[in-house]
Amino acid sequence: MFLSFFTDLFQQDFMLRALFAGIILGVLAPVIGSIVVVRKLSFIADTLGHFSLVGISVSLYLSTLGISIFFERPLYLGLFFSVVGGLLVELFRRSYTNYKEISMVIVISLGAALSAIFFSLSKKTGSLYNYLFGSILTITNYYVVLILIIAIVVAVLLIVFGKQILAVSFEETNAKFLGVNVNLFQFLFMVMLSVVVSVLLESVGVLLISSMMIIPVAAAMKVGWSFKSTSAIAIVFSELSVFFGLWMSYTFLIPSGAAIVSVNVIILLIVSAIRKIRLKMQIAKQKPLGENN
Repeated sequence: MFLSFFTDLFQQDFMLRALFAGIILGVLAPVIGSIVVVRKLSFIADTLGHFSLVGISVSLYLSTLGISIFFERPLYLGLFFSVVGGLLVELFRRSYTNYKEISMVIVISLGAALSAIFFSLSKKTGSLYNYLFGSILTITNYYVVLILIIAIVVAVLLIVFGKQILAVSFEETNAKFLGVNVNLFQFLFMVMLSVVVSVLLESVGVLLISSMMIIPVAAAMKVGWSFKSTSAIAIVFSELSVFFGLWMSYTFLIPSGAAIVSVNVIILLIVSAIRKIRLKMQIAKQKPLGENN
């Protein structure tokens, strides 16, 4: 099975595109996901994914009215609405200072409602499955170039402003004391997050976006000893999930997004089990010799 997979991987253009895109997303998703976890916003990827879906549904609806400019590139409106959703989350978070998680429930509910309305008006729900569950095997060269450009832009922003973004994420009060413009860097990170979520939409789907971003980080937290080490380990786990997820999708003919996320969960379970066994062994070694008598 592996031999035929490797053979087709380097002979079929769509497999190479999927692998290349998966490698980029395998870095991009956990890097942004690490900051999301630090900010305790693990649910926000789902929220922005649902709001990004509004853009997809609006593009389909516009095509029924004869406005087909966004029909071939629905990701543009998806990206725009994802950013709008991120700004709405930030706005509601400030309104509910002590109950910030309410903001995500409000925005995800609005996104789901608007998506349902425009999908029903467009009467083109055939593509809905792909946007819900994703299909990295069907992406185009244009999409690969787009995510590569976005990955480069995000990398540059993190290199230049990474310290400020992390300072705001870990402790807003201390960041303000150090003279960091908290509002500016909260806005910058929210825009970055929204763009990454909209890019993930086509490859893993709206229902699996948060899994791609959060689960590798959750697994890495079991073995990481610092923020940098956790992020690096999360990238390794994410890349493993992409490779074996593509293999599962190719071999068993299952959706690629679901396969990638399933491997992510398997990695999390394995890491958790190994950590638990190691902790029990350490406790057993620390017990006095006569304690078990």
